[in-house]
Amino acid sequence: MKVIFRGRLQENRQKNAKKLKICAFASAITATVGLIFSSAFLTTSCEKSLLDPDDPVTINVWHNYGGQMKNLMDELISEFNTTIGVDEGIIISVTAISGSSELHEMLVAAADQVPGALPLPDITTAYPKTAAILLEQDLLTNLSTYYDQKVVDEYVPQFIEEGRLNTDGLYVFPIAKSTELLFVNRTLFDRFAADSGFDYSDLATYEGISAASLAYYDWTDQQTPEIPRDGKAFFMPDSLFNQALVGSRQLGSALLKNAPAAASLDLEQEVYCRIFKNYYLPAVSHGIALFDGYSADLFKTGDLVCSVGSTAGVLYYPDKITYPDNTQEEANYAFLPCPTYAGGERVALQRGGGMCVTSSDEAKKIASAIFIKWFTEPEQNLRFTLSSGYLPVQKAAFDQLFELDLTTLNNKNIAEQLKTVLDMYQEYEFFYTPYAPNVDELQKSYEQILREQVVNGRELLAEYIQKNNGNGQSLTDYLNEITTDALAKIREERSLTDG
Repeated sequence: MKVIFRGRLQENRQKNAKKLKICAFASAITATVGLIFSSAFLTTSCEKSLLDPDDPVTINVWHNYGGQMKNLMDELISEFNTTIGVDEGIIISVTAISGSSELHEMLVAAADQVPGALPLPDITTAYPKTAAILLEQDLLTNLSTYYDQKVVDEYVPQFIEEGRLNTDGLYVFPIAKSTELLFVNRTLFDRFAADSGFDYSDLATYEGISAASLAYYDWTDQQTPEIPRDGKAFFMPDSLFNQALVGSRQLGSALLKNAPAAASLDLEQEVYCRIFKNYYLPAVSHGIALFDGYSADLFKTGDLVCSVGSTAGVLYYPDKITYPDNTQEEANYAFLPCPTYAGGERVALQRGGGMCVTSSDEAKKIASAIFIKWFTEPEQNLRFTLSSGYLPVQKAAFDQLFELDLTTLNNKNIAEQLKTVLDMYQEYEFFYTPYAPNVDELQKSYEQILREQVVNGRELLAEYIQKNNGNGQSLTDYLNEITTDALAKIREERSLTDG
């Protein structure tokens, strides 16, 4: 799963291809989509005669997109229904579910035929964990039956591979993907950097971020000398599990063992020891936030300077900081590549689900395949993704991104983020979380246990300070002692290390 776009960007620059204007781009698409799309891509085994424009089939779709993405989804579906749908005899009926967790529960209940559960839709958005459950019950359609290899080859290979669910089939068709990068509140960081000597290059590695986190806590604590130990956190990863997962890969190792069977975490490796210590010390010292939520909420109140999170979350980062006294300050952002561990490879996580077909009716399967192909064509897919922080899924769409004049995008943050993501696709290797039936439980247990150790460490550190610096034991020695103890306790957790 090595980098596949490095040469593509250079080639596009050499061609001096004309820049696209996004407004004209979108309007031209809307005007011509009904003219250029054809269902001739279907494999010869598909019985197109099952579809009749005079007697259209209705396809029920469930998805978990909200806000602007829901509006875009509704707009695109309406467009399909009045163009391609009319020609082919397909009507898309859509139901938006409030979140991915609720959608997962509804799909599992439908699959298990729980009393009162709604019947399965014909198409649903799903992550691999949900799709695997449906596949085990033989409730998913293998889309390789409907798309020939020439069609599949139009898509980014690792996006397709994730949807195979460790089989030769294709059960989760990619519609939009995301990755992780470093979100930095420039307003706060620039102020800190001017006094401390840190700069943006220090944020390229997790070691640099940890050093900045410790320094920032002390720096903010010194702003109010009359109030002891009231410094602020500098950094927070939205997913502690992902940080360890990606960090292990960057350092040439693997956090998960035994996937795709029941997996466990390899916490004995020296690589994990390095990842743990780099996180634990600044977290115990309050330089890294411990928060039961997403980092974007802490950005709203100025209680965080930077975070590693999904590009799909860019719209949740606030334009203003609102302080406890209700004063406000404009928030400007820098979007930096996903940090690496010093000396490690440039590796980042590929995220995002796709669409699954769950209908058992052959005509509806064919109709679903037509809709999904249309939805993921570059014209529609770029409209869906460029306003949301997601990435398109076809190679041709990436070609168009490299030619796009990003200054024409309406959202400045999305434009700046996209510049960084395109650069990452030249330099980084991307991978997705290996599938295992218990990977979600592992993630929850790992993060809960790690948080508990940080809370305990903070209490121990407070006791140390109250006892006048530990009766002679240096702070460095004491922190090393509690760090070693916390690591040992995590490694002893059988729920993490036994598959």
